[in-house]
Amino acid sequence: MNGAYRAPLEKGGLVFSGMSPDGLLPEIVERPDHPWFIGVQFHPELKSRPFDPHPLFRGFIEAAVKQARLF
Repeated sequence: MNGAYRAPLEKGGLVFSGMSPDGLLPEIVERPDHPWFIGVQFHPELKSRPFDPHPLFRGFIEAAVKQARLF
């Protein structure tokens, strides 16, 4: 990521919640003001199994069910 964009993105509400070990590349970004917005650079699907999903997938499904019940 071009570091010049970080400050404007943070000002717009994006949270860089996980960075690479050297602190240069964002690995996880979130929007706390959104019902469920998260972006990751890693591959959680590689850690998921049908009856043991990665926490990101579990959280996404839980948020989708909750949102569906609002309508």
